[in-house]
Amino acid sequence: MNRKLHILPIVLFILLCSIQALAQEKDTLSDNTGYLEQLLDSDVRNNRDMPGYHTTATFKSTRIINGQSIENVGKGTLDFRISHRFGELNEGIQNLYGLDNATTKFGFDYGLTDWLTAGIGRSSFEKEYDAFFKVKLLRQTVDDQIPVSVSYLCGMSATTMDVVNIPGYTYYLSNRLFYVDQFLIARKISKVLSLQLMPTYLHYNLVSNPGDPNDVLAIGIGGRIKLSKHIALTGEYYYVIPGHQLAGYNNPVSLGIDIETGGHVFQLFASNAANITERTFIGETQGDISKGAIHLGFNISRVFTVVKPKEPKKQE
Repeated sequence: MNRKLHILPIVLFILLCSIQALAQEKDTLSDNTGYLEQLLDSDVRNNRDMPGYHTTATFKSTRIINGQSIENVGKGTLDFRISHRFGELNEGIQNLYGLDNATTKFGFDYGLTDWLTAGIGRSSFEKEYDAFFKVKLLRQTVDDQIPVSVSYLCGMSATTMDVVNIPGYTYYLSNRLFYVDQFLIARKISKVLSLQLMPTYLHYNLVSNPGDPNDVLAIGIGGRIKLSKHIALTGEYYYVIPGHQLAGYNNPVSLGIDIETGGHVFQLFASNAANITERTFIGETQGDISKGAIHLGFNISRVFTVVKPKEPKKQE
């Protein structure tokens, strides 16, 4: 059992936020029009071949499928998200091919600034609550002076399910805690294709098996292929590094489609991952695709403007 105090992400987060705040003073592109509005007119913006001009709409949602994308919500914008995963398709007609079983998560992402998003959520699996910060570090420019966008994600979660009392064993509050640190490195290769790399570190304060590591390392890759103005094909895969994985679990792989309609982004997909938080779908995916363990799922995102952006001052 390892109940270390996880302060490294907090220190890094403060330093990175300070650096980013200084860099933002030189940023001439405002995202204050709101998250979806900003993304919808991205093709027009990217046609402006201006030095230092940022690319936009690398992805059309803050999630690729299960995992986070490089995108943030705009300042003063709230993204309410419902995520739903059905049971395995191979469960047969008795469970209606998995439709009788489900995991659901509700989440709220809020743009504190144009470069900093905070989020909270609650998943039905193990009654888990989670919170995260996502900060933009670099933004790709159309002239490739900055070839990639980079963000840093740090978060934690806690399970609140009932615990079976074991004589002679004390179950501490810290045993319920889990942490995630992740870098999101993305490039919008063209108006049609975007790719993202996700080096990931997970920490479990308590693991079920004595031989399992408390620290899980993984590398993810995700992508988006634009099929039309409002429809895109998405996919992601996480490779959990041998020797740094929990025993008995598989690497998660997902394939889906994004459908954008006004203020909504609807994501429909198939995955071998049944659960939704980073520690469960990266570190604890049980589904074996070779045995037909595939889950259908969907994400629905609805964006609200909480704080209206200030109109830019007209120059005299």
